[in-house]
Amino acid sequence: MNKIKVAVVSPYPPSNITLTEYGYYLVRHFAQKDEIEEVVVLTNHLPDNAAYESEDSRIKLIPCWSFNSWKNPVDIVKAIRRERPDVVLFNLQFLLFGDAKVPAALGLMIPWMLKLLGYPTVTLLHNILEQVDLSSAGFTDNKVLQSIYRFIGNILTRMVLQSDVLGVTIEKYVEVLRAKYRRKNIALIPHGTFEIPPAPSFDVPDGPLKVMAFGKFGTYKKVEVVIEAVEIVRKWTDLDIEIVIAGTDSPNAAGYLDQVQARYRHVDQLTFTGYVPEEDVARVFTESAVAVFPYTSTTGSSGVLHQAGSYGKAAVLPRLGDLERLIDSEGYCGAYFEPDDKDSLAEALKDVLTDNEYRESLGRQNYHAAAGLDMEDIADWYLIHFDRLIGKRGSTKRATALEPEQTINPEEQLVGQTVVV
Repeated sequence: MNKIKVAVVSPYPPSNITLTEYGYYLVRHFAQKDEIEEVVVLTNHLPDNAAYESEDSRIKLIPCWSFNSWKNPVDIVKAIRRERPDVVLFNLQFLLFGDAKVPAALGLMIPWMLKLLGYPTVTLLHNILEQVDLSSAGFTDNKVLQSIYRFIGNILTRMVLQSDVLGVTIEKYVEVLRAKYRRKNIALIPHGTFEIPPAPSFDVPDGPLKVMAFGKFGTYKKVEVVIEAVEIVRKWTDLDIEIVIAGTDSPNAAGYLDQVQARYRHVDQLTFTGYVPEEDVARVFTESAVAVFPYTSTTGSSGVLHQAGSYGKAAVLPRLGDLERLIDSEGYCGAYFEPDDKDSLAEALKDVLTDNEYRESLGRQNYHAAAGLDMEDIADWYLIHFDRLIGKRGSTKRATALEPEQTINPEEQLVGQTVVV
């Protein structure tokens, strides 16, 4: 395989748009591959048009789109035609390009537009509308509007399916999409772990036991249950506990954390970190005794769970379908609670925080699960498909991409790896 030029459409640090961390680590691993000459990251404009900085000469950062801009398809296609990559990869979810409905929908049409222009295209879709609770995810509570959104979502999913390869992170998503849309270009690609630090000590730092929730909050991730559950544990025990809410509002819930902070200002040792820069993520996890996942529903695989695993942290998890499937398939574990139930969460937290042996065993298993599939493996998975697509393109007289109906061989796998296509 000759050295290739890869374009990646994705948020990138210091952007705080969703999927930033995934894009950052995947691009870094691409840049380390001998097969790749250059990675062009087509990312979003920063506030006040602040500049991006790249520490790697093989990573070229081009801000060319904006959250909630109607011009994103035109601007991204222009940048791709100017850069002329060999293949384009989308790091995508349904609200990547905006929380307003029109720009969000227009962004999902870009893989179809590139198909028409003949660019080989791979898309990783982190969530699918068929598995999203539109009410808890912040779309709408109105049943009529939900039906309209799902109809439009079906059309947009067909647009995204124009990618030569569509990867999803959960096996059930493969089954749902193949059954509904009758397409064969859909493949499972596990989320992967961003980075695997050396094996941690699994001890908790001196000082208060930090109960930490990490993410973008306000829609299907609610932190009130964490705060109230810790207050219950404080009454049951004499533990010194600090609550750490690490992250920002969801794009669909502006002002949520400010409201929570005002409502619970009477609670002792309650810390809101705000946006956590990439260089501070390791510290936030390392200082924590346990990572809590206060989800009422899920919209895909959890990057935070993979991060918690990579730092050897015990997890306290809700009993939700997608998370349980992920845990079963990738070997993670945790103490469970009923979603949005403070008493159930308090019981799970008490079990983890009062039993060091139990907490350590959960952390060890999560670390081994994370170490079993890192982002280097995922980058190799993409390279297999890049090679196939570019070879197919070169074997024709015109610049057409691989037909999306072509079957992806389910028996193909990376030799010595755990990534299965």
